[in-house]
Amino acid sequence: MTDENTERKGPLTDIRMIELGQLIAGPFCGQLFADMGADVIKVEPPGTGDPMRVWGRGDYPLWWRVCARNKRVVTANLREPEGQALVRRLIAEADVVLENFRPGTMERWGLSYEELSKDNPGLIMVRVSGYGQTGPYAKRAGYAAIGEAMGGMRYLCGEPDRQPSRAGLSIGDTLAATYATVGALAALHHREKTGEGQVIDASIYESVLNVMEATIPEYTVSNYIRERSGSTLPGVSPSNIYDCSDGIFLIAANQDTVFKRLTAAMGQPELAEDPRFDSHTSRGANMQELDDIINAWTKTKTVEEVEALMQEAGVPAGKIYRAPEMLDDPHFEARDSIVDTPTDDWPDLKMQNIFPKMSKTQGEIRWTGNTTLGAHNDEVYREVLGLSDEELERLRSASII
Repeated sequence: MTDENTERKGPLTDIRMIELGQLIAGPFCGQLFADMGADVIKVEPPGTGDPMRVWGRGDYPLWWRVCARNKRVVTANLREPEGQALVRRLIAEADVVLENFRPGTMERWGLSYEELSKDNPGLIMVRVSGYGQTGPYAKRAGYAAIGEAMGGMRYLCGEPDRQPSRAGLSIGDTLAATYATVGALAALHHREKTGEGQVIDASIYESVLNVMEATIPEYTVSNYIRERSGSTLPGVSPSNIYDCSDGIFLIAANQDTVFKRLTAAMGQPELAEDPRFDSHTSRGANMQELDDIINAWTKTKTVEEVEALMQEAGVPAGKIYRAPEMLDDPHFEARDSIVDTPTDDWPDLKMQNIFPKMSKTQGEIRWTGNTTLGAHNDEVYREVLGLSDEELERLRSASII
């Protein structure tokens, strides 16, 4: 599983991507390409590398092991003309170049799309940024938190009686990277038909905006502004987290037929005929009252007892998982949702598998993120650019790589 010499697998084994940038918004796109078999060559600044190398929680920084998996890592000093020229040569041999610097940075380094496409007319350039490549905010610094706020997600997260919360994950970054991936794959399809390359402009705020459901139409038609609603969705009931005698449990039974099955399992079938709860609209209008009734019932039982009753009745329901519950769940195990990725440092290291599953061209985790900065310098620069040992040593001595 962690042998760098094994053959790449997946639908993109004929694609080479040069990954520039750092942190999450760009590199997660690179991770998705590498997961699907592309030859992703990640370029980092010599001496420091991507800050993700030291990110993570717990006793050790392990995030890098996930986000840099299956990537070859090289170093090049993009602030020096010789480093820029070196990377330009790499990009000339690639299908896709990915960057998530502040707009204008690539142009300042002489690596604009106009320049790069002179060497590689079919090149696809993926650009991930906070606000996009155009518009009055384009050159502002933009992290995921700002994009989530501007895109409307942050306002809706959390309890209504306090300040907006965050999701607990860098969702804006990963959304932007996912849309960047979709754009890049569509551009590859277009190039296959026409030979034309193009630029993919994926902003964080618009990626968040794109998953905001009907918030804009609702406002334009009804002047309705959605507000924070905590663990519930207004008008959708029952769909909440309920207290059991030994923990918490999620039940989602808002559809009429499912609600009838829930009330039967509770031993209170009359609730389904009660005018307060006999329709989607009435249940939504009396959400708190209904939640109190269900919560009073779940409190008399353990999580396992409620889960068994819900499964028997065919009611969508489930436990609130953390990492320990995921690792202990037979469904995760049966589908290889989490896989062993042993390394020299961590013989029992596990991480999420490659998704989605593909029946013909499934990718695999060949190795986790390589912790040695510039680990593939000699391999890549010899293989792709044909550099000699003498040239490589000179570049090292000059701090270009």
